[in-house]
Amino acid sequence: MVAVDPAFGPIVAASPLCNIGRKKYADRTHFSTLVTSVIAQQLSVKAADTITVRVTTSLGGDITPLAVAQASEAELRTAGLSGAKTRTIKGLADAVQTGDLNLEAAAAHAEDHHIVAELTRLWGIGRWTAEMFLMFTLHRLDVWPVGDLAMRKGWQQIHHRSGDIAEKEIDQLGEIFRPYRSVAAWYCWRVIDGDSATW
Repeated sequence: MVAVDPAFGPIVAASPLCNIGRKKYADRTHFSTLVTSVIAQQLSVKAADTITVRVTTSLGGDITPLAVAQASEAELRTAGLSGAKTRTIKGLADAVQTGDLNLEAAAAHAEDHHIVAELTRLWGIGRWTAEMFLMFTLHRLDVWPVGDLAMRKGWQQIHHRSGDIAEKEIDQLGEIFRPYRSVAAWYCWRVIDGDSATW
C-alpha cells in the first residue's frame, strides 16, 4: 500500500496490521453484526458500544432474529435505540425470519454490489451500513466507503489537506488501492479513532 501511496507510510508504521479478514469473532452472527452496524449509524464508537451492550442485555444476552421479533418497541427504545433504528432492526428480523432475506446465502455467493442492493432495499439500511457489513462481517477487502466522514477526514490528515474532500474526489483517489481499498480505509480510520477501527 505504501508503495502506491507513500503518504500512508507513517500511519502504517505506527499501526498494527489491518485486521480485516484476519480478526473473526466466533460468537457473532451475520444478523447480530448487521444489527450492530445499524446501532452504530451516526454515533461515536463509544456511544454505539454502550447501546449495543444495553440492547444485547435487553434481548437476554444474544441478538437473534427471534429475540428482536419478540422484544417490544418500548424495550428497545429503553435500551437506547431511536424509533427509526428500532423500526429498522425489527424489519430486519422479520425479513430474516420470513426468508425474505437470507444473509448466509448472500454472504457465501453474492458479489459486493449484489449484497449492497439486497440490504439497502430494506427500510433504514443504507449504503454505509451495508458497506460496514461487507468489511467487518464478510471480510471483503475491496470496499471503499466514500460516504464515511471519518474515513475522509483520515485521508485528509494523511495527505495534509485542509478543507473537506468530496465523495466523488475520494472515490477516484481510492482507485489506486484496488483490490485492497478496505485496507486503505482501515488505516484512514486509524488516524481518527486509533484502536476503535477493530470491529
